[in-house]
Amino acid sequence: MALLLKDGDYVADERGVLRTVEGAQDLLQRVLFRLQARRGSFPFLPELGSRLYLLPREKPGDRQALARQYAAEALREEDVEVTKVTVEDGMDGRLQVLVALTWNGERLEAEVTV
Repeated sequence: MALLLKDGDYVADERGVLRTVEGAQDLLQRVLFRLQARRGSFPFLPELGSRLYLLPREKPGDRQALARQYAAEALREEDVEVTKVTVEDGMDGRLQVLVALTWNGERLEAEVTV
């Protein structure tokens, strides 16, 4: 069980008690953190995070394969299987990366913008 995060802040209920998540929601929260954090930005945990932020610098034809590699690398310590990664151009010039996962037989998806 973990505390619920939204936009980098803990979420409280109407009484001010911090909300918690567990199971698939807990896992997705960890997955999103690992995919969004820049790999190497935590000095004492240099392997934490992903290199997805590098995708905009790459040739469009190389992005799909690299995104899959970067996602698998970032999620190596989680008990998930990366089944598919899709990269699309966003309306604002940024890239949308959709990561499909399997966890305990359940299909999950995480989306990040880079």
